[in-house]
Amino acid sequence: MKNNLKKTALAVLPAVLAATLLQTAAAAAESKRAARPNIILIMADDLGYGDISCYGSAKIKTPHIDALAKSGMKFTDFHSNGPVCSPTRAALLTGRYQQRSGIEHVFPSKGPMRETGLALEQTTIAEVLKKHGYATALFGKWHLGNNVEFNPTKQGFDEFRGNSGGNVDYHSRIDGALIEDWWKNLEMVPEEGYTTDLITTHGVDFIERHKDGPFCLYLAHLAVHSPYQGRNDPTLRLPSGKRGKYHRKHKDFIRAYKEMIEAMDAGIGQIVETIKKLGLERKTFIFFCSDNGPGKKGSKGALSGFKGSLLEGGHRVPAVAYWPGRIKPGTTTGQTVMGMDMFPTMASIAGAKLPDGLKLDGVDLLDLMTENKKLPQRTLFWRFENDKAVRKGPWKLLVRDDKTTLYNLDEDLGETNDLARTSPTMLKRLNDELAVWERQVSN
Repeated sequence: MKNNLKKTALAVLPAVLAATLLQTAAAAAESKRAARPNIILIMADDLGYGDISCYGSAKIKTPHIDALAKSGMKFTDFHSNGPVCSPTRAALLTGRYQQRSGIEHVFPSKGPMRETGLALEQTTIAEVLKKHGYATALFGKWHLGNNVEFNPTKQGFDEFRGNSGGNVDYHSRIDGALIEDWWKNLEMVPEEGYTTDLITTHGVDFIERHKDGPFCLYLAHLAVHSPYQGRNDPTLRLPSGKRGKYHRKHKDFIRAYKEMIEAMDAGIGQIVETIKKLGLERKTFIFFCSDNGPGKKGSKGALSGFKGSLLEGGHRVPAVAYWPGRIKPGTTTGQTVMGMDMFPTMASIAGAKLPDGLKLDGVDLLDLMTENKKLPQRTLFWRFENDKAVRKGPWKLLVRDDKTTLYNLDEDLGETNDLARTSPTMLKRLNDELAVWERQVSN
């Protein structure tokens, strides 16, 4: 009898051990998933520093973005890497100055530059997170190459629904060259609806399908880039190749501009509500920003300059970070940060290892956001066409129209008081650092 019991126990033991190992492996996998927070990056297009209510707008109401700021961290000195679309997006996705990837221009709708894009040799944050087990998606504006060879699905994104270029009709998805531009991964697939709403719909669906995580969702809104169209405005670019009638009165532009921002804000509210409904609020990091300053229909607040300029209004933009349980509600930081900082920050949040030999220009903002720690001192640079800018603490060097000026932004945010003559030592220092940087990014 004893021998039979012993044999039975010995026979059962391997099965018990196997089951235990399976359970342990499953628990480890679940623990690993739980340790990798979801990441949602939301980027507005041409949204000015004074265009939303938590940054001072009295006319445009953005309660959902305001709620993120109230429950998270608001940045007052956040900068896009460029004053226009494509350079900013290249820097944000690669974590490096866009000059290193050769993207200092906007990819146009027409001409030979339409055939170029972000080289596949460049490492994107989507590729890094995908290798770390994240589901990745981009819904909205890519603007880093019109041709299929530069498609986001070839640069780390599992899914792509959106436009490859810029300046696309919000109803017909036809671009400035009267070419249809609305993709489903590698194919052009038409879709009915208002672009801002479609981006939100696809975002919500992706979150629900990947609720077990981890996921990285990049919502790249077209709003508030031209053409200025609200939900009920007419189609301006028709499939027939003809153009519809545009707004003729200033008040119509302003009304459409307001509607576009408020529609985007409502969509952000839907994204946050979905996260809450699925119980993912404390497991999800959300970051909102703009790709550059506003066009002349928008508000730059107290800043000087608009989109396309290296004055502050061209690249200082709204930005908000939200992560319940990790980011203290209602905090504001005045530390100077840049779009390229989001690559190392998202990698840090995910616990993802960077590829060997990859050198980033951006810095990790996680400790700033969660513990309000000071960032290391650094000098930041901009270059667009023939203009250049350097930022070191409160000091800003600006080379514009072949004229060099110097400002102390702590005392002169509007850049009206040129200190070049009275501060020659700082002027020389920043000029010297600019020369070194230009040599570095040219190699």
